[in-house]
Amino acid sequence: MSDSALKPLLVSAGIAAAALALGVASWQATSGGGDGAAAPDRGAVSATATPGGGGDAGGDHLLALARRDPKDPFAQGRADAPVVLIEYADFRCGYCGKFARDTEPDLVKKYVDDGTLRIEWRNYPIFGAESEAAAKAAWAAGRQGRFWQFHAAAYAEGSKEKGFGDARLRELARQAGVPDPARFESDMKSPAAQEALRKDQDEAYGLGASSTPSFLVGATPIAGAQPADTFHRAIEAARDRARAAAGPTPGGTARGAAQ
Repeated sequence: MSDSALKPLLVSAGIAAAALALGVASWQATSGGGDGAAAPDRGAVSATATPGGGGDAGGDHLLALARRDPKDPFAQGRADAPVVLIEYADFRCGYCGKFARDTEPDLVKKYVDDGTLRIEWRNYPIFGAESEAAAKAAWAAGRQGRFWQFHAAAYAEGSKEKGFGDARLRELARQAGVPDPARFESDMKSPAAQEALRKDQDEAYGLGASSTPSFLVGATPIAGAQPADTFHRAIEAARDRARAAAGPTPGGTARGAAQ
């Protein structure tokens, strides 16, 4: 097996080993703002940390989940930002919508815009067929560079209550400014959409994320739409750990390092 083919397997094994070493614990223990539906039990194990705490749950294995692809249409922020926040979410999740409307814009303004934070999205539909359809539609919108516009439309106040049937998904794509409706329809129904969805789901299952929204801030898990201050503390702690790990520059200031 080539080194490039072996690397993802080693990363996956490392994540599981790190989580097992920490014990089955606390994505749920940190929750207080997650929707009631639980993710399907696939025998996943859990990473342990307190929300916003300084603990490094799984260390380098969890940090390796950040994809840092400069061309990723499902991410915002610099690819080399010192901290990466990964969000595992469902478009039918009310608390995911609350985070998108109330907390995420603050994080973008405070940390993404100054280069501290990168936000990466993972589709984690757990509310049935319409959740999966919305996830594939979001992925299809991203193929035309309109994921975040679709995200905003799907999470707008009152949007969830309109459902995510075929006609509604086409309307959301229109609102998001997706330029090629025919390509959107084709991409949404393609095997590639299903494969992208499976990849994100398997990542979340492997972490033991049991509800939506769930987050990784660096290597710190946070479950639920926690208050903004929880995310501020987690981001700043991860930033400070990155600076400490990088060490001083010749001029005496800490270099940026990826978390």
